[in-house]
Parts: sequence; structure tokens; C-alpha cells
Amino acid sequence: MMAGFEKIIGNEQIKKHFCDAIAQNKVSHGYILSGEDGLGKLTFAKTFAQMLQCESEGDRPCGICHSCKQCESGNHPDIIYVSHEKNVIGVDDVREQINKDIIIKPYSSPYKIYIIDEAEKMSVQAQNALLKTIEEPPAYTILMLLSTNGEKLLPTIRSRCITLKVRPVTDEEMISYLKEHGVEEERISIVIKLARGNIGRALKMAQSESFHEMIDMIIKMLENVWKMDLFDIMNFIERLSKYKINIYDCFDFMRLWFRDVLLFKATSDMNLLIFKNHYKSIYEIASKCSYEKLENILKAIDVAERRLNANVNFEQTLELMLFAFH
Repeated sequence: MMAGFEKIIGNEQIKKHFCDAIAQNKVSHGYILSGEDGLGKLTFAKTFAQMLQCESEGDRPCGICHSCKQCESGNHPDIIYVSHEKNVIGVDDVREQINKDIIIKPYSSPYKIYIIDEAEKMSVQAQNALLKTIEEPPAYTILMLLSTNGEKLLPTIRSRCITLKVRPVTDEEMISYLKEHGVEEERISIVIKLARGNIGRALKMAQSESFHEMIDMIIKMLENVWKMDLFDIMNFIERLSKYKINIYDCFDFMRLWFRDVLLFKATSDMNLLIFKNHYKSIYEIASKCSYEKLENILKAIDVAERRLNANVNFEQTLELMLFAFH
């Protein structure tokens, strides 16, 4: 039975829960999958739905029956993905796509499954409309609410659903996964530190050439920032501005770099470094910077991140941060 989840890394307790529910015929009418974006909530929901609707008498999902093929193409008539156009899931979305539809029996399957992604975006009115369905669902109904924060859902909804928390994966699981996907070893150590157990985020970083272009550019800057004048700094900021979408990854990366500098300054052990390939630069910076200076640099990165969160000007924020590096 676990075969259906073989492509999902980690969270074995959730796999076991779903498999046991099917094997023991104890499938709930309501599930909340809670966890940050990129951890695989939607993949879990899709796989569980496919297992439930599979026509095979053996291992499920079989991947070859008509139902499985419909699932994999995203066209299964009895698996409904609740959509919304605005930044909120309104009461009309719930009424039209769930409440009015749920009274119609499944077209060709034992279950009718509704998958609500970004469930935390449901308005209070929408949640109250959904509550009536959760309280008295038809026997064939399964509702799967996917949320980055399950606590944002009404207590009355949470109490009627089984909540499963999707957690970050271990470094060992992530290393194995990235190697299987052909990611170069020198990239893996950086990616797993930045992704913090988020497998979706890790794969996106590892496969993004623009991300690695940004990393190469930042390393070059960090190795030479002590020699950079105002023109060089402004030129770097201009080049970095095209990576605004990844700027928080940039801050995390700088923290990793200076973490290596601090670690080497304290231990003189290059084997502990993430950036072993840049040992010479790490050594030089550790030699010329005091502990106080390194602490001030890390504080400057934190301040820059807070300023950007407060919508302070991008160029001005980075300029102030980089001057603190001098």
C-alpha cells in the first residue's frame, strides 16, 4: 500500500496514517494537512485521493486503471480542486463548488473528494458555509483542507477533521533525494542549509540556474567587499536587484558565509566549513575581522531583512548593509 507514497520523501507517520485508514476502512470525512509551502501537502492529498479511487484489487494506486489515469491527468470527475480567483476563498466559492455539488453522487468512484488548497484563505463566512457540510457529510464525501497554518481555521472545523502536520525532512533524506535528481554535490551542501528541510524549496533552488548565478555573484562580492568602493557597491546592488524575488535567500546565504568565517576563526578547522572550496577567502576574512566586527556584520544583515519587510527602499537598504561589511 505504501507504494503510492514512494515518491514522497519523509513524513512516514502521515503515509502510515493514510494507508492504515484505507486498510482498516476508517477513512475520515475531513482532513487538514498543515505545513509550510513546499513540503508536499498537495502531493499527499493527490496521492491519497488516487489511492482511494483506484480500481485495482491489489496495490493501490496501480497507475494503470482508468481512474488512476484520470487522476494523473488531473481530470478525475470525482476529485474536485476548489479554485478561487481573488486572494480569499469566499462564501460563494464554497457554496458553488462544494455545497451545491456535494449532493450529486460520485460519477464513477466510491468517493467524491474535495481538495481545498490554501484553505487558510477561506473567509469566516466561507468556513461557516463549509461547516454545515462537514457536520453532516454524505457517506461518499471526503474533504481535504491544505493550509500553511491550520490554526487559522475555525475551531469548529478543526474539531471535526483529522489534522496531519507535514514536517520538514531530515538533511539525510534531502541529500539522498537531491542526489537522485542529479544535483551536483557542491550545490547540495548549500541548498540543504538554505532550504531547512523544505524539499520543494530545495529542488527549486537546486534546479534554478538564476539562483546559482546569484550565489556565484554573492560569493565574488563577499570575497572582495573589503576592496569595493561606492561605485562597485552600487554596481553590485544594481545587478542583485534583478534577483529581488530571492533576496531573503541572499540574506540566508550571507549568514551561512559569515557563520563559516566565525567557525573557522574559533576552530581553525576547515573540515567544519560549508564553503570548503573557498577556504582561502574564509581564512583571509577570519584573520582580518574581530569577533565584534563579524557580530556587527550579522546584525547588519538582520537589520536589512527587517527594513525590506517594512518596505524600505531596496537599494538604500542594501547599500547601508554593505557599508557595514567594510
